[in-house]
Amino acid sequence: MILAVSELELPLVHPFTIARGTEEVARTAVFRLRWNGLEGLGESAPSERYNESVATVRAAFAERSLEGDPYARRRLLANLPPAARCGLDLALYDLIGKDLDRPLWRLLGLDPDETPVTSFTIGIDAPAVMLAKLDEIRTHPIVKVKLGFPEELEVIAAMRERYTGTLRVDANEAWTPDEAVAKLNQIARYDVEFCEQPIPAGTPERLRWIRERTSVPLVADEDARNARDLGPLAGCVDGVNVKLVKCGGIGAALAMIAVARALDLKIMLGCMVESAILTTAAAQLSPLVDWADLDGPFLTAQDPFSGVRYQRGKLVLPPGPGLGVNEDGPARG
Repeated sequence: MILAVSELELPLVHPFTIARGTEEVARTAVFRLRWNGLEGLGESAPSERYNESVATVRAAFAERSLEGDPYARRRLLANLPPAARCGLDLALYDLIGKDLDRPLWRLLGLDPDETPVTSFTIGIDAPAVMLAKLDEIRTHPIVKVKLGFPEELEVIAAMRERYTGTLRVDANEAWTPDEAVAKLNQIARYDVEFCEQPIPAGTPERLRWIRERTSVPLVADEDARNARDLGPLAGCVDGVNVKLVKCGGIGAALAMIAVARALDLKIMLGCMVESAILTTAAAQLSPLVDWADLDGPFLTAQDPFSGVRYQRGKLVLPPGPGLGVNEDGPARG
């Protein structure tokens, strides 16, 4: 098999800010894996939060040989860091689906009618700008709002005055436990579905302490990187956010989903700012989960790939083999 990994620049519709920083252009690694006359597409959107980058992803394959065929996934993915493993795993699954002429969701035995509705994320900005962004997407049934700025409570109150859909919030580790309890107890009056990662990762017992003192459900993100992380989170949070690039690809995400179900944790499929390749790969697993936050294609201004589509926010899986991704421009709806 012959692998090429290149950097993809994705200009964003708006600058995207969370508690850790701002992006105006997202940079991801696109994988093209050729075998037996077929090309498998993959993508990784590495995060500095986990000490990974496009450069580290590309470096992982500088001297790595990919002998054999795509069905030898276990051997081919061995000893790769998560972001690098993610991109290759997607390309392998894409090749397998194309070799068998079946979409991935069918190979996994999933029903495409059981996909959830995804949220649309509003990043941190000036309050007036955040409200204007909400007005742009007022018909979308679920909105997720990034928190971790001084006027956050006032913004949530103003949003609820003009928006009747489902509201979710994500603090991206911005608060202390005491702040989390105080803020969540004020936010609770605005009928917020859940809050993601209110405090810095690494202390599940503090998440339990917060959960015992607020009615707003908690979802772990940075605390839930892979399946091994989930045991300590049981009883401390209500759900976990599974991201392919965070855990290491489709196979690792399936393992997380299985462990989360065994622990009676709800599951959300999340994304980074990425192209339709990575978002579509995650969407293939979406019939297995409770919630989706797969809005990457909404956030980018120019995406050379198309795949998953949206009908009033509901994920529509592509019928093509493998991931079902095409290199013919974005599909929005």
